[in-house]
Amino acid sequence: MNSSKSGQINSNEVLKAISQDRARTNLLKRYEQRFIAFLVQRIPSWVSSNMLTAIGFLGSIIIFIAFVLAWKFSDTFLLLGIAGFAVSWFGDSLDGRLAYYRNKQRKWYGFSLDLITDWLGITLMGLGFLLYVDGFWEILGFVFIVLYGWEILITLIRYKINNQYSIDSGIFGPTEVRIIISLILLLEVLVRGSILYAAFLACLILFIINIIDSYKLLRTGDNRDREERKP
Repeated sequence: MNSSKSGQINSNEVLKAISQDRARTNLLKRYEQRFIAFLVQRIPSWVSSNMLTAIGFLGSIIIFIAFVLAWKFSDTFLLLGIAGFAVSWFGDSLDGRLAYYRNKQRKWYGFSLDLITDWLGITLMGLGFLLYVDGFWEILGFVFIVLYGWEILITLIRYKINNQYSIDSGIFGPTEVRIIISLILLLEVLVRGSILYAAFLACLILFIINIIDSYKLLRTGDNRDREERKP
């Protein structure tokens, strides 16, 4: 009984430690954070946060390679991209959480490094998609990169205005996006050409989300301006 209770307390303490710097609203938040809390306690001491960031970026490289191989040889290689997303999730989700768990966090360094690697990673994925498709559909790869960059700007400006760092847009966070794109890759292996329409729909949804988030951001900025003008 006492051992079980102690384990529960420790688990709650780990959850608190790894989530102290950001607000999460994504659909899988509850399960994801508990799984991350489970993992950070079991990562070997010689593995650093920077190593995990590199692993996360390696996942993006794997996704790019999957698109290239699918372009050159067979759509089946897109399944490698799903593995790439798993690797990307592991490194990207645990790098900062591990630092907070070990009380070795570098808030601004980690924030900067995450944004840089995220941008490079999404650019690689967009480029891979552009190589895989032909003709008019190539523009979707470019559009996706632009829309993702727009979302990054929203995140940065939101952080500047209200000092709250959030990587989610409503119920959608990076994990949900990875799962959705993985399903799109799987569907493309089963039904060739489906990725074109799925990518178009994904860009349309991301565009709508960005419009909504931009509107909310402008309202937040306006409210802060009103507060600062008060005597």
